[in-house]
Amino acid sequence: MGIDLIGNTIIERARELFSELENLDADVKIEVINEIKGALHEHSPFAGEPVDCVLWIPADQVEANDYNPNAVAPPEMRLLEHSIKKDGYTQPIVAWPVEGGYEVVDGFHRNRIGKECKAVRERVRGHLPLTIINPDREDRGDRIAATIRHNRARGRHQVAAMSDVVQELARRNWSDKRIAKELGMDPDEVLRLKQITGLAEMFSDQEFSEAWD
Repeated sequence: MGIDLIGNTIIERARELFSELENLDADVKIEVINEIKGALHEHSPFAGEPVDCVLWIPADQVEANDYNPNAVAPPEMRLLEHSIKKDGYTQPIVAWPVEGGYEVVDGFHRNRIGKECKAVRERVRGHLPLTIINPDREDRGDRIAATIRHNRARGRHQVAAMSDVVQELARRNWSDKRIAKELGMDPDEVLRLKQITGLAEMFSDQEFSEAWD
């Protein structure tokens, strides 16, 4: 089904209006375009999909989270930098709004490249491409789980850091079953990561044999 007369009229009116963007300062233009993208996103059939709206946000407003256990070896980091230099940003950084800016949920290393690589930083005018996770994921535990799900299949999770993640989720009253489901683990893996901490409180929901008495 093609675009009808009403649709074509909207497109022509939009193009005429957007031509006025050329009269704006670059930074103001970025802000205006972000607002336009947000308005379009509200009317999109895909409004529930974060990737439907990618915004360019000043890099100094984007901060790394303190719970990402993913480690990328230097060769892979250099390859990522080379890729972004040559191909541009083909994936946005996934983030969540916090006071004063945004916190990275996924894309820690893409975030670093945009800030630390001079050529990339200058090309993107000190901005980073962000897509914002849905507001129903506002709990810190949900954001931690989202980070793990995003990067579990790539890079390497440092064991000690993953143990810290499991420890925090357990202390937030997440059951082993929920941790396993949300992080894509099997129950034994959750148990092993708990054992690394050596904390008795981590096993409060476990049933032990009477032989331990």
